[in-house]
Amino acid sequence: MATTPASPLDPDARAAAVAPRRRWRRLARFVRNRAAVAGALIVLVTIAVALLAPWISPADPLQTSFMDVREAPSAAHWFGTDELGRDVLSRLIWGARASLLAGVVSVGIAVIVGVPLGLMAGYFGRLVDGVISRLADALLSIPFLILAIALAAFLGPSLANAMAAIGISAMPRFVRLARGQAIAVKAEDYVEGARAIGLGHFPIIVRYILPNVLPPIIVQASLTVAMAIIAEASLSFLGLGQLPPAPSWGSMLNTAKDFVSQAPWMSIFPGIAIFLAVLGFNLLGDGLRDALDPRET
Repeated sequence: MATTPASPLDPDARAAAVAPRRRWRRLARFVRNRAAVAGALIVLVTIAVALLAPWISPADPLQTSFMDVREAPSAAHWFGTDELGRDVLSRLIWGARASLLAGVVSVGIAVIVGVPLGLMAGYFGRLVDGVISRLADALLSIPFLILAIALAAFLGPSLANAMAAIGISAMPRFVRLARGQAIAVKAEDYVEGARAIGLGHFPIIVRYILPNVLPPIIVQASLTVAMAIIAEASLSFLGLGQLPPAPSWGSMLNTAKDFVSQAPWMSIFPGIAIFLAVLGFNLLGDGLRDALDPRET
């Protein structure tokens, strides 16, 4: 039997026809935003440096040389050396791995745990919403960095525990965001129609609510990565993150604080690296927010 072509009045057909144009308009808005493009380039360069660390690092980041202790930047050591004669540039390059890993993994934990809880709270409401929302409010009442430090101190010093602590601390933000979006979307006519024809809760959440929640979640995730990088550097600075001798921007700053007057380059370059990485993710997040704004046509 021949299939009947989709009617131009069919909402699914209209959505399929409009989606490619909407994606191109969003991409065009992002490209026109110079700050967003600059942020994306910074993020891409940081990711490339972290991935290519074994090949672009000029020296072994753990190799000590007591003949080159606290040597100023030179042709042999572009960013100088630290208190053990290790090459600062090499440690910065390898430290990018710890910072990006902490940022991505911790935000991944927050999204994987927080978004389903937020969708459940917003969709089901009542008792489910009350329990999940009160838990999120309790965690949000504690400053993000203070909560991360407390959890990391409880779990013990290591990069894995630091990522878990940061992820749990960031989770309530995604719970509240997903909950608010789910409350708004579940009142739409197409969700009511899906419920009227007997579609189950899980298919409705996955097929109709989750796709509409994803754009703000993506924006929030990119901005939260910047917060996670700062949090990881702070935890490493306090000895609760990446442990020496493994390179980390935060632990490098912790060591450099004792040599600020004698070897300022030990603190300047890790600080610049943290600043650029955080700036890149913030600019990227702002650009994604403007590009994915549903009010723009």
